Amino acid sequence: MAAEKRFDRVALVVNSGSRSGAATYEEARRRLGDLGVPLGECYPVADGTRLPEVVAEVADHHDLVVVGGGDGTLSTAVDHLAPRGTALGVLPLGTANDFARTLRIPFDLAGACETIAHGKVVDVDLGRIGDNYFVNVASIGLSVGVTQALTSRMKRRLGPLAYPLAAARAYRAHRPFRARLSFPDGDHAPMDLDDLLQVAVGNGRHYGGGNVVSPSAGIDDDTLDVYAIPRGSLRDHLSIARLLRSGHFVRHRNVVHVTTRRLNLHAEPEQAVNVDGEVVASTPQEFAVQRNALVVLVPQESDAARLDTHHR
Repeated sequence: MAAEKRFDRVALVVNSGSRSGAATYEEARRRLGDLGVPLGECYPVADGTRLPEVVAEVADHHDLVVVGGGDGTLSTAVDHLAPRGTALGVLPLGTANDFARTLRIPFDLAGACETIAHGKVVDVDLGRIGDNYFVNVASIGLSVGVTQALTSRMKRRLGPLAYPLAAARAYRAHRPFRARLSFPDGDHAPMDLDDLLQVAVGNGRHYGGGNVVSPSAGIDDDTLDVYAIPRGSLRDHLSIARLLRSGHFVRHRNVVHVTTRRLNLHAEPEQAVNVDGEVVASTPQEFAVQRNALVVLVPQESDAARLDTHHR
């Protein structure tokens, strides 16, 4: 069934400051129109700070908002779409595109537009940190250093290859920290962990340009995957790094891994929190999963999620 038979009012919002956003806005608008998607308001947004305002405005009077950008753009957008019940269409225009990767949305513009026109509607879980949603992963420690080392120039020139380069720079500059993990639902005993490299809370399956949170992680499983990596030795880190793409690093003898629905995270010293590639908060924080919080279009063949709630 085509999207135009399910959605009457469709808006297009493209972060034209994302890696390929400026070059693809007009093409996306043309392709969606040619596919019969009933486009209403369309906005290229060059200033990323204005994006939340634009998405919030169009979400009030459209039932589907197509958002073009990277994971940070999508993470910002869902803060305004999920509470309103407005559906999301994804144009992956960033560097990592891990949310699209998790949902099996094509990275090429033609395929992404076809998904919006002819895909199926599913609902997916969102992570929540305080009052903000996240789609992939929130973390403290090394990942914050990676985000800070990732310059716009590196992303434009190297694409996904910018991540390992930034990771190497961040690793050299890292300072270890302590953390206390407690679980309000009582499903795990509190954990006091010392000399840490990173703590991460995953909602989806992919992060960091294709790494896997854990072999069993999914975006429709009503759980968060929590892992902690100690500073350890370089040898340990290299053995862990080799397993990041498959997610099997969580089985490494030095890695702590649990699944839960709620987590309280404290750190000493206080740590900045990286949320879907953007540093937007600091510890302490409470994390939770909100089941079926977001309606999104995915390819018909995608098995990453299903529709559990009634839509329209």
